[in-house]
Amino acid sequence: MTSTAAELLEVLWGRASTAPASASQLRVLLILEHHEGINLRTLADSLASTPPSTSRLCDRLQASGLVERVVSANDRREVHLYLSKRGRTFLDDLRKRRERELRAVLDLMPAAKREALLEGLEAFRSAAATRIHHEAGTDADTRSA
Repeated sequence: MTSTAAELLEVLWGRASTAPASASQLRVLLILEHHEGINLRTLADSLASTPPSTSRLCDRLQASGLVERVVSANDRREVHLYLSKRGRTFLDDLRKRRERELRAVLDLMPAAKREALLEGLEAFRSAAATRIHHEAGTDADTRSA
């Protein structure tokens, strides 16, 4: 049942996407949104990818005008990555389209079921955040050991 719900959510989100970005590119945009100015190696680690693959991914996003690269003032070999204004607008528009798709489905649900779903999703969000932060701490601990 959980798998079916997740698949239906993917279908709804897919409907909302008029994205010029692939799933991998979307992940990059979301990471950059929350970690402005990270370098390529850190981004590659976040994606569990290699720096060359991540660099090619960023090349495509930069060519699309969604990402900007800025050479570090301290070390010309280091490049910092930022969402461009167009990248921010893209994410804002994507979220609005996704919300419209979800709202259309939620409006078909009885009010009590919507409230139960909201309560369950809040618990899910909290548990997922705890797990992600725990794993990030564990990964950092492993790297520093």
